[in-house]
Formats: sequence, C-alpha cells, structure tokens
Amino acid sequence: MPSPIEDYALIGDCETAALVGRDGSIDWLCVPRFDSPACFAALLGSPENGRWQLKPRGKAVVVTRTYRRRTLVLETQFQSAHGKVTLIDFMPLRETTPRIIRMVRGDSGRVWMEMNLVIRFDYGLTVPWVTQHRDGALLAVAGPYRVVLRSSLPVRGEGLRSVSEFSVRAGQTVSFELEYGSSFGRISAPRPAKLWLKKTMKGWEKWAARCKYKGPWSDAVERSLITLKALIYAPTGGIVAAATTSLPERPGGPFNWDYRYCWLRDATFTLLGFIHAGYRREAQRWKNWLAHAAAGDPNQLQIMYGVAGEKLLREWEVPWLGGYKGSRPVRVGNEASEQLQLDVYGELADTLHQSRLLKRKKIAHLAVQIELVEHLCKTWRQPDHGIWEIRGEGRHYTHSKVMAWVAFDRTIRDAETFNFKVPMEAWKKVRDEIHAHVCRHGFSEKAGSFVQSYGSKEVDASLLLLPLVGFLPPLDPRIVATIERIEKELMPDGFVKRYRSVKHGRLAPTGEGAFLPCSFWLADYYTLAGNREAAERLLKRLLKVQNDVGLLAEEYDVAGRRFLGNFPQALTHVALVNTIINLYSPHGPARQRANHKHRHKPQG
Repeated sequence: MPSPIEDYALIGDCETAALVGRDGSIDWLCVPRFDSPACFAALLGSPENGRWQLKPRGKAVVVTRTYRRRTLVLETQFQSAHGKVTLIDFMPLRETTPRIIRMVRGDSGRVWMEMNLVIRFDYGLTVPWVTQHRDGALLAVAGPYRVVLRSSLPVRGEGLRSVSEFSVRAGQTVSFELEYGSSFGRISAPRPAKLWLKKTMKGWEKWAARCKYKGPWSDAVERSLITLKALIYAPTGGIVAAATTSLPERPGGPFNWDYRYCWLRDATFTLLGFIHAGYRREAQRWKNWLAHAAAGDPNQLQIMYGVAGEKLLREWEVPWLGGYKGSRPVRVGNEASEQLQLDVYGELADTLHQSRLLKRKKIAHLAVQIELVEHLCKTWRQPDHGIWEIRGEGRHYTHSKVMAWVAFDRTIRDAETFNFKVPMEAWKKVRDEIHAHVCRHGFSEKAGSFVQSYGSKEVDASLLLLPLVGFLPPLDPRIVATIERIEKELMPDGFVKRYRSVKHGRLAPTGEGAFLPCSFWLADYYTLAGNREAAERLLKRLLKVQNDVGLLAEEYDVAGRRFLGNFPQALTHVALVNTIINLYSPHGPARQRANHKHRHKPQG
C-alpha cells in the first residue's frame, strides 16, 4: 500500500523526478524523462510494481524530514531505540544519465538497516534479468532498459528483489547509487557519493541564490521556486504540470489523469512568477518553448504538449496497476490534449505580451501570434471544453470567452505599442464584441453574478480570473457579486472548490477536494480589491496545509486532512509564489496582468 500523498517528497535532476516516502521508499520514478515509463511504480500499485526502500529494521521509529537549505537534497532522520540515522537522498543534476544517490549516515548509537530494491520496467510490468558486473555492480537488464546498482555493501538476490542488511554506527556513512542507461550503452565509471553530493549542493545553492524576493514567507517562496525548477525539463525549458500520473482527484474514483506534460494555460502565471522572483532566464526559455510548441497550423493548437513539444499524447489505460489505493484506471497520455479549449489562445497571447514588456522585442514570435488571433476571429463563438477539461459535449464557458477577449486585447496593445501592421480596427471590433457578448450571456441577472457557462446558474472558480486578467475592475459590482457567491457556495471549509455538480436536477458536491490554485487566486483578488487582511488570512490558511517539506498537491481534502491529485503540482506552487509577491511587493504579478488602462471602452 503506498503512503499518503502528503508523506512524499520530491527529488529530481531537472529531466525527471522521484517521489520518496517518509518510510524511506522511493515509490515513483520515470526514466529517462518525466513522461517515460516508470521503473518504480509502487505509488500506483504494490511494492511488486517497483520501489527502492531503505529503512531501519522494525517499526518503532520516529521520522523527521527536511530539505537542505536552498537545495533539493532530502534528509530523512530515523530515531530508533538503538540510535539515530539520517538518510540523504538526491539526484545529481543531469550530465549524461539519470542517477539516484542514497547515503545512510550514522548520527548516534548503532542502527540496523535494511535495503529492498524491486526494479520493474514498463510501469511495473517487466521483471529484469539481474547479473553482477566485473566491478561488483549489479546490472538489471530488460530489452532497451538497464539499471546499475553500486554499493559499498554486499547486495544479494532474493525472490526477484535485491536486498541487503547492514548496521550503521555514529560517524559512519554507507552509500548506494542507482544509474539508468541504455542496455546497449557503456557503463559509466563510478564516482564517490560525497563528490556527487558536493556538486549537487553547489548547483542548487547557486540557482536559489538568484531569488530576488526577500519579504515575508521567503522560505515558502524559495521552496516553491526550487520545486518549479525541478519540474522544468532542462533540455527544452518546458515545465510539467506534475511529476506523476493518475493520483486521484476523488479517492477510489475514475478521475485520474496524466499530468507529466506541459499545459499552455499555466503559461502567464508561470512567466510572471519567474520574472518577479528574479528568474528571467527561466521565464524566457518557457516563453520560447511555448512559441515553438504552438507553431504550425493555428487550427491544431493544443492545450498541452510533451516536454519537447510533442503533440501525440494518446491516452491508454494500464491494466496491471491497481491504482493509487484502488483508484482506477491508471492512465498514460491525456485525451484532453485533443479538446478545443479557447482559453489557451488568450494564455499564449498574454505570455507573449508580458514577455515583450520584459524584453521590448517587437517581432519575437509575432507571426505565430497574428495567425492565432486571425484564427480566433473565426472560432471564438464555438463551444469548447473549458479550463477544467470537462469530457463530453462542449459548452460556452464564460472563462473561455474571456480568455478569447484577452487574446485580442493583448495583441492589440502590442500592435499599438510596437506599430505592428495588423487589421487593427477589425480586431478592436471583435474585442469589443466579445466583451459585450460575455457581459450579456456570461452574467446572469437572475443569479446576480457571472456564471460557469452561458445559460447556467452556477458559479465556477475560474471566474476568479476575470478581474485578474483585467476583463473588469475588481470592484465592478458584477465582479463583487460573483466573488460573494464563490465565497458562499464554493468555500464550505475555507478553501475554494472548482465547482459544484448538478445531479438529477439537484446541486451535489463533486467529491473532490478544494482546488488549491483557485484558493490562491481568491487571495490575489483580495489583494487587487484592497482587502489585504482577507488576503493574508487566506494565505496563512493555505500555507498551513503544506506538507512537512513545503510541498503542495493539486487539491486538499479538508475533512480528511490529506492531499488529492497529482503531486507536487506546478500550478499550485506558481500560485503560492505569485500570491506572496502580490501581497508584499508594490508591483506584483496580479497588478501587472490586471492592467485596466485599456485603450477601448468595455461594452456591457
């Protein structure tokens, strides 16, 4: 049985990542990329689907964990009746092949330890053939895959596993190294674990030192930024939404999706978060990745892509995995990549707009943006599947129409600033038309607020973004009324849920937890509206649900005090960074994005 989601920590090398439980078990690792098949898949099944555990013998153990300051080096301290040991886990920043280093340091007394390694390629399916190399390393090979285990201690085979028992005294350190590579390639020369540790520490500390934010909650900002850095695929600059697939939004249910891809809709929040924290290089690479992924026929624009911009993300189910605590099916790939979602046009235009404000580059990716807006002229009236990727028939989602407005608004502003030759008057007419259309159909006089979709009576947390993208000022009476409904109907436990479902004509809870990014968006709204006290109160509530090493998932189940959804969630950590900078900096991301000095008069 896998651990609770909140009991995991992340280690990574900026090309892939692993999840390490409080029990010393690495239950998830995909190699060589975030979206590659897993060789440790116990997270979504059982230990027999692959894991690597190092822990003291017996169960009477007190566990505390922390990351070394300004790094992604994890320390797990085990206190037993016989002494204390610290397990140091990390992945060196990628040079050639991915590797995991695990060091066991004796702190006091003498502690007996046990190591249990179960390698299963192809998402927990394929059992490798294990042999011993001439230098004493263990080789696990199956088809194209090879894993090499090196250790300073004897390791033996036992029931399709590799195991070892050993003791560690105070002042003693033993180490293990697991390296992945092609079964047809050469085995690299060993390197001392202490050298790997020193180099990895230096790399992370140097990167973290670039952070410019020095205000309140700076530790939380720094930890979130390091987590985001770990989710960047270094060769391209693409940022995956999470390191996992199929962690459930609803426990035991079928709403389990693959998040190991790059979503366009997170683009502007991510760009501004990096910029305001001082990471302009990462922001620029993310913008370039977006432009390259979106290049081509505008009719084929997708909501998500692979880490190198791949379009084909065909979804399939993994029948041999039982799912996280029985939540099936386990999915690889994401069918939502084939949906029409109009909001991504606005996200892309806004990202390019914000990037131009940063670099003052007139023509960067201009042709792509113009083609996308010209295409949107013909398609903005179509129904789509919305920000929450609802499967089934499309609807006219209010947020989607607003983001279509954003696409025209930002492109028009760029054209005016940089004297682009575009059909300005025609575009302004469409921009005004969309604004009036949303105000007429997306606002319900009967409900007294903006609603999830045209003809609906329900509010939706995506409506929090209307003032944050500058569609209407935060104190517009229609916005204020919408926020009040969200507070009343979508915050039963002090955190924001995405929406309520309608079943048999009655409102019913969706069964999922509070959606953490939406809760941060509400705090951003409070900041824009001048309600600093409410923003700080909500922020403190959100920070309390971080796990013991400062990580956050997609959702939080208040009643069960547990994380839900894929983990750690990039959008949640981006939202944390932006909310704190919005509150404690004079020119935060929300103020920059919600610039209301438009050169047209909004309709409606």
